[in-house]
Amino acid sequence: MKDWKETYFNDFIKLNRGFDLPDSKIKEGKYPIVASTIVQYITSNYWPLNTALYVKDFKGNDEKYVYYFLITMHLENFNCGAGVPTLNQNHLHKQKILLPPLPTQTRIASILSAYDDLIEVNNQRIKLLEETAQELYKEWFVRMRFPGYQDTRFVKGLPEGYGELTYFKDFIKLNRGFDLPEHQIKEGDYPVIASTSIKAYHNQYKVKAPIITTGRSGSLGTILYVNQDGWPLNTSLYVKDFKGNDPIYVYYTMKSIDFESFNSGAGVPTLNQNHLHKLKLWIADKNLQAKFKNIAYPIFQQIETLQQQNMHLRQIRDRLLPRLISGKLQV
Repeated sequence: MKDWKETYFNDFIKLNRGFDLPDSKIKEGKYPIVASTIVQYITSNYWPLNTALYVKDFKGNDEKYVYYFLITMHLENFNCGAGVPTLNQNHLHKQKILLPPLPTQTRIASILSAYDDLIEVNNQRIKLLEETAQELYKEWFVRMRFPGYQDTRFVKGLPEGYGELTYFKDFIKLNRGFDLPEHQIKEGDYPVIASTSIKAYHNQYKVKAPIITTGRSGSLGTILYVNQDGWPLNTSLYVKDFKGNDPIYVYYTMKSIDFESFNSGAGVPTLNQNHLHKLKLWIADKNLQAKFKNIAYPIFQQIETLQQQNMHLRQIRDRLLPRLISGKLQV
């Protein structure tokens, strides 16, 4: 590390505020609009919003290294907003940092990027597999071209003897998730499931696998299938009772429902279960659900294998990240 040098953040990169773009002025196009969420590495031309900061000048540093470096800085710690979190650049600029020479930056970025590249390849494979299973569901239960449909009598577009019209409340039962403040999360093996994704892993679980969730508050419409015991958070709803229906069939049926249209929140989007319960659905009988599962389940197994691979890749990358950026691990 003798060739590493201490410098100020202000001499490392230059951050600029993003640009105003009211919703009314957005025109559909190919350029992504980037808001303030997490540190992101964008490879195409884009429009950073005024709620975000973007790197205006990399000052000769490796761009991918800068991305990984910013992740390790935990920029949320530089908040100066009393209400809305706001990044205090004055404090940030005065931070002393340890910086390796450019060739070392490039090697570090290359090591970490290798893990991200593998994760991205797996994500693309997962996307294709999910699209395959989704298309199978649509073919069978939307277009009604399931095995044997040619010899089936249809009445008002619905097949006789293969299912029935029923209310959502008679299909499955959804329950609100459970409270779990961040400071009470203890590292473990059980996924903590928020409204749109797995947030963390805890040492306890509340619900046995499989777990199917949708957003209850804050973000509506995302359906998650988690095939392990876990802890659905209070911002989500989980399937408490499948009422004899196959979980994979339930998952794709839920994905076909526009949950966002059942929003009852004036400010924060909130799912209105009273209206949802009155929704009428055509539900396939158990025999047809079982046939669907026989084809869809092997696809699910492939998806789960790839998701497990990604989880392990992220764990390795996240262990390497602070050690490489700090210079504790030589390259």
